[in-house]
Amino acid sequence: MATFVLIHGAGDGGWSWHLVEAALRDGGHDVVVPDLPADEPSARLATYADMVVDAIDGRTDLVVVGHSFGGFTAPLVCDRVSTRLLVLVAPMIPSPGESPGDWWWNTGYGREVHPSDDEMITYYHDVPPALAAEAMSRQRDHPSVTSMHEDWPLSTWPDVPTRVLIGREDRFFPAPFLGRVCRERLGIVPDEIDSGHCVSLSRPKELAERLLSYLTP
Repeated sequence: MATFVLIHGAGDGGWSWHLVEAALRDGGHDVVVPDLPADEPSARLATYADMVVDAIDGRTDLVVVGHSFGGFTAPLVCDRVSTRLLVLVAPMIPSPGESPGDWWWNTGYGREVHPSDDEMITYYHDVPPALAAEAMSRQRDHPSVTSMHEDWPLSTWPDVPTRVLIGREDRFFPAPFLGRVCRERLGIVPDEIDSGHCVSLSRPKELAERLLSYLTP
C-alpha cells in the first residue's frame, strides 16, 4: 500500500482531488489531501510545504503529486521527507532561485500561450458542467502574494524519481509549451493524457489509473 499525497494548485483546495482520492482509496491505498492556506497574504512557499509535511504525519511509502502551482510545493516536500515517487500533473516546473511570479516570463509563457479569460473555456471545457460550477464556487485565494514573489529555495531538484503528466487538451498549459519546459528543465519527456488542465475533475479515474501505473517501474 502506498500513500498518495495530493497537492492542489492555485485557486483550489483539497476538494479538487476528491474523485481521484476515492479511486485511489478503492484501490487500497492511503491518501493525504491537505487544504493549503488561502486568504493569508504572508504565507510563504515554506508555509505550504510545512502544512503538507504536517498532514503526512509520519506516513511512509509516499507518492507526492503536485498539480499546476503544486509543482512549486511538491519538490519542497520531497526534499524534507523520504519519498518513493514525485509526480507532477500539468505543472509549473520551477528552476532554482526562480519565483512563481517570474516563472511566466522565464518560460516564455506569454510569448507562446494566449488563454481565454473565460474560465469555462480555459480550465473547465472538458469538465462536466455541474462539477465545473461547483469547482468555481469553491475557488480560494491561494497562493499568497508573498509566495508569488519568493525565490524557490532549492538549489537542485530533489533526488527522487520524477514523472510528469500533461494534458493533450490543456488550454492553460498547452502540451507543446509544457512539454518543452519539462524537457528543458528536467530532461524528462512527459507522459500525456487526454484531458484539459483540470484533469482531476475531467478524467479522475484515468488519472488515478495512471498514478497507480507509476508504482510499477
